[in-house]
Amino acid sequence: MKLTRQTLPLSLVLILTIFQMCQPKETETKGNPPMEGFDAAGSDPKAIQIADSVMAAVGGRQNWDDTRYISWVFFGSRKLLWDKHTGDVRIENLKDDTKTLVNINTGKGKVFRNGAEITQPDSLAKYLKAGKEAWINDSYWLVMPFKLKDSGVTLKYLGEEKLATGPETDVLQLTYQNVGVTPENKYKVYVDKQNHLVAQWAYYKAAQDSVPAFTMPWLDYQTYGKIKLSGDRGDAKLTEIQVMEEVPATAFTSFEAVELGKK
Repeated sequence: MKLTRQTLPLSLVLILTIFQMCQPKETETKGNPPMEGFDAAGSDPKAIQIADSVMAAVGGRQNWDDTRYISWVFFGSRKLLWDKHTGDVRIENLKDDTKTLVNINTGKGKVFRNGAEITQPDSLAKYLKAGKEAWINDSYWLVMPFKLKDSGVTLKYLGEEKLATGPETDVLQLTYQNVGVTPENKYKVYVDKQNHLVAQWAYYKAAQDSVPAFTMPWLDYQTYGKIKLSGDRGDAKLTEIQVMEEVPATAFTSFEAVELGKK
């Protein structure tokens, strides 16, 4: 007799039902589900697998999602503080007195420049936009390894390459669709086959370009909080990197100086 759901004992039916309900969805079993809008259909499965190995190597998706505040200095010119959970960003220009407090999700905020807060709407909108664009650029230089499966990204696997600095790498190509400030860009990302960390990247102004505008290493990974970050790009440096669970309440509301590490 062929057993069906109707002919199975009630207790077995209940056990099977509970078991099925407890099974994670396919995306949940991967541990690093893509962001909405990631071009999974156009990406290579091997490239996606390598992207997941990078995420695991730098701390894992859960630790990345749980990380709240990140602060760093971008090439000695800007100091940034980012609340990943709310989208609030504080940007202090280290070459003049400009301070921008902007929420990257809403675009709203306020700006201090040339000794006074900007109140004229057009000027305010202009500087808030500039602040958000600075954050897009500066944060990508720091946290790109966590964003390989971001919205609008297409990943391709280009093969293996041994770098002049030593490591054998898998090479990924990143192109973009309708995201960021310059979606026409292209990157090649070189992933160390041994430790699965990004070892180098090459930047192309246009996806059609065959010669990169620059190639830089990713060196000196250190653990901050529960994630790994690299601040050494060879001749360029991201410095004063911090990951925090708390920052002063006024960090995103006041232009006054903020002492990180204190409530």
